[in-house]
Amino acid sequence: MKPKEDLCSVFHKALEYVDPYLLMKNSLCLKGNTLVISHGNGSLYEDLDKYTRILVLGIGKASVKMAKALQEILGPRISEASVITNYGGGEAPDSIALIEAGHPVPDENSIIGAEKLCGLARKADEHTLIINLISGGGSALFSLPAKGLSLGDLKKTTQAMLKSGADIREMNCIRKHVSQVKGGCFAQIAYPARIISLILSDVVGDRLDTIASGITVPDRTTFGQALDIAVKYNLENKIPETVFGMLVSGSNGKIAETPKEGDPVFDRVTNIILGNNALACKAARDHGEKLGYNSYLITSSLTGEAREIAKFFTAIAKDIHAGTSDFKSPALIVAGGETTVTVSGKGKGGRNQELALSFLLDLMGSNGSLSETYFLSAGTDGIDGPTDAAGALIDPDIMKSTSELSVSPSDYLDNNDSYHFFEKTNGLFVTGPTGTNVCDLQLMIVPFSSMF
Repeated sequence: MKPKEDLCSVFHKALEYVDPYLLMKNSLCLKGNTLVISHGNGSLYEDLDKYTRILVLGIGKASVKMAKALQEILGPRISEASVITNYGGGEAPDSIALIEAGHPVPDENSIIGAEKLCGLARKADEHTLIINLISGGGSALFSLPAKGLSLGDLKKTTQAMLKSGADIREMNCIRKHVSQVKGGCFAQIAYPARIISLILSDVVGDRLDTIASGITVPDRTTFGQALDIAVKYNLENKIPETVFGMLVSGSNGKIAETPKEGDPVFDRVTNIILGNNALACKAARDHGEKLGYNSYLITSSLTGEAREIAKFFTAIAKDIHAGTSDFKSPALIVAGGETTVTVSGKGKGGRNQELALSFLLDLMGSNGSLSETYFLSAGTDGIDGPTDAAGALIDPDIMKSTSELSVSPSDYLDNNDSYHFFEKTNGLFVTGPTGTNVCDLQLMIVPFSSMF
């Protein structure tokens, strides 16, 4: 066994299992003029002869791969295809109009892309089939400010939320109420077209109205809830007055709510999840078994502050090493989800790097008893926060480098500067953009128990 190499192998095998291109090819097929979409709840049969136009629209980090697969399946039946992805998110053939935009903070291209997709949707009628390809990152990439707001307002609001410690559901609740396209509003724009949204979930629990801010889903949230979230995280003076004022006005009934369950704009909408974090976690566990580890999938719904989650993994490692755990060495522990970080420092990093650095700090406080522990926390999209790394990998060499270089993990952690710590100690885990996004993976290998 080679634990460090095995961690990397397990991570990449999990990515393969949720590759958007393969998920599309394995889930969709054309039988005559009927499009068959197989999913967890059965199969959808869509008669394409009913439509005079088929539009393929995509938002998110996986949209390019999904669109390529769909083009191979439907070919010339597609009237027009246009997708928005992150910068470096993949190359598209000439037949697919590609717009690259900002993530995690929207930019000018986010608005240009949104206006283009909305323009296509507005021209759709009851004889138009719109196939939406939705994946993680869509909330930033597909942005159109509510009337009275500017791109600058959205940028400042997003930046404040990213530092606040709010989770993705809370962030997207606010996003939906300051947008013209989120929270079911895109379905409103495209009505009365037939809409099929094929979704790759990057949200713990796969809540449809949260993934990419639920552009074709009835919105369960309200202006009042958005205002409560802003107050909860003390955002009143951190987001623009125009944004906070809009939340107040909306909560007082002065601005129309997002479309809700029962609105006729959803009568011709079907939302289907094709892939999620649970699939990636199961693939990781199964590959670990093939490599000879006792593999355990503990959860695909991991949430909470990254620093606190690190203690959870350290506790598991301690028990395995002590021989007091039901997890038997050589053990591979698999988990997935999405943690949060409350930023108080001025450093650089992401939630996975912060989790890994916190884990390392806990290990070093264990008097060397856990030195033979290997840990990887990384985003399946290959991007951790505003960095070029997917996350970070902890192995015995990192602890050795930390000592030799006389660097203090706690100092870097206090400044939320995990990226520069791992850059110095050679612990960054870099994959480049992967073209998929199903939350994060945490993988830990404990090769042996100190009791034997």
